[in-house]
Amino acid sequence: MKPLKNNETMNVAFLVYDQVEVLDLNGPLDVFVKANVILPGSYHCYTVGKTNEPIHTEANTMAIIPTYTIHNAPKADIIVIPGANPDHVIRHLQDIDFQDTVMNWVKDGYQNGAVIFTVCTGCLLLSKTGILENHEITTHAMALDALEQYNPKSCVKREVRYVDQEKLITTAGITAGIDAALYLIGKHHGQKIVDTIVEIFEYQQGIAG
Repeated sequence: MKPLKNNETMNVAFLVYDQVEVLDLNGPLDVFVKANVILPGSYHCYTVGKTNEPIHTEANTMAIIPTYTIHNAPKADIIVIPGANPDHVIRHLQDIDFQDTVMNWVKDGYQNGAVIFTVCTGCLLLSKTGILENHEITTHAMALDALEQYNPKSCVKREVRYVDQEKLITTAGITAGIDAALYLIGKHHGQKIVDTIVEIFEYQQGIAG
C-alpha cells in the first residue's frame, strides 16, 4: 500500500450492527478521527448500518444511529468491521438476510477496491463471503478455534496483535483494533502522526506478532 499524498482523503466506513462491541468500534474510530484532526482532510469517517434505524450496542447500553445505510453510503476506501460477543457473531453469520444484505455490501466494497479491516470477532462475520480464503487471518484468542472451523482454507495466526494482508487486515481482541488502526495510519502518513496520536491517547502501542 503506497503512502498517500497529504491532500488525498480516504473514506473510512465503520459497519454497525445489533450488539456490536463498543470498544471494537470506538477504538479504531477515534484513532482515525484523531488523525483527521492532526492532518485535516486525511480521513472521512462514518458509520454504516443495514438501515437508518438505531443500532443497539453490546448489552443494549446505548443506541447508535448510522450515518448512512448500505444503500446510500459513499464508496469506501476502508471498511472497518468491529466484532461482538461470539454468540451474537454466530447468530449474524447464520442469518441469511444479514449475509445477503450487509455482508454482500462488504463483499462488493472489497471487490471494488476497499481494504477490509476487521476487529476482534468481526473477522468471523466474513466467513461465508470468500474474502478470508487463502489469507493469513486472526481474531480474539477465545474465538481462534471457531475461526479455523469456519475457514479451513485460511491460515489462522495465533498470538499476534494483527495480520496485514494488504487488502485484508484482521486483528486480535478488542484493543488490538487500536494498534492496527495506528499501524495503518502509519503506512499512509508516516510514524510522526502515529506518535502524536499515541501521545494524545496516553496509550502503549502493540505491534504485529
